[in-house]
Amino acid sequence: MNTPENLFKQALARGEPQIGLWLALADAYAAELCAGSGFDWLVLDGEHAPNDLRTLLSSLQSVAAYPSHPVVRLPHGDATLIKQVLDIGATTLLIPMVESAAQAQQLVSAMHYPPQGIRGVGSSIARSSRWSRYADYLQQANERVCLLVQVENKAGLDQLGAIASVDGVDGVFIGPADLSASMGYLGQPGHPEVRAAIDAAIKTIQVAGKAAGILCTDEMLARHYLALGASFVAVGVDTSLLVQASSSLIAKFKSASVTTADVPDVPDALGAPNVRTVSGY
Repeated sequence: MNTPENLFKQALARGEPQIGLWLALADAYAAELCAGSGFDWLVLDGEHAPNDLRTLLSSLQSVAAYPSHPVVRLPHGDATLIKQVLDIGATTLLIPMVESAAQAQQLVSAMHYPPQGIRGVGSSIARSSRWSRYADYLQQANERVCLLVQVENKAGLDQLGAIASVDGVDGVFIGPADLSASMGYLGQPGHPEVRAAIDAAIKTIQVAGKAAGILCTDEMLARHYLALGASFVAVGVDTSLLVQASSSLIAKFKSASVTTADVPDVPDALGAPNVRTVSGY
């Protein structure tokens, strides 16, 4: 067997829009459910969601049979943690709070085997090479990994051009929540000044020849960023979707009293009418 191509990385290089979903439930079963929905990429969040190495492994395994590409977000850009997550089979990493070109270069180094980088070699016991069943893994791994760095505060924004220009950085993700907080607009990622900064950032990333990304659950605003040229855009979060759907469902039944006249006459297992009385809460 040969090492698979990173189709997500290739799509970014071609400038093809990739629509994603954020996964924060930290559950492999839920991840597989979402993997069958048709999103181009899925973020397995290890920064703000309760994921660890084992749960990330389970989620990677659960989505492997589907076309959606898993992107693992780490809590921070530690070289040892990067090595471990690559070894369990992640090929695309999203690293938060990148503030300088020097930091971005360190991340590139951590992602690659020598002589291009410092990634430790343990492929024979790792899922990444399918335990050496990918005979060419060590020769191909450096070309297959994809590094996405998050710029999400004023310090990083001031260095955005230099960060995006680092060779080995495949894409730059603008974090609207932290960026708005650092600009003095906590909880207001849609503030006009924040939007203006994000618009300018997308253009700067494009000038550097890299893919621009963002998380935006406002449909109109997400379409705006796509029109500007953002090429990897997450448009929803699994936890938010569950909250919205469950809250909407219960609201339909708590908003008014329901009587037997409103309940369909559904036969039970023996064929007798199943008549119930249901009242509002």
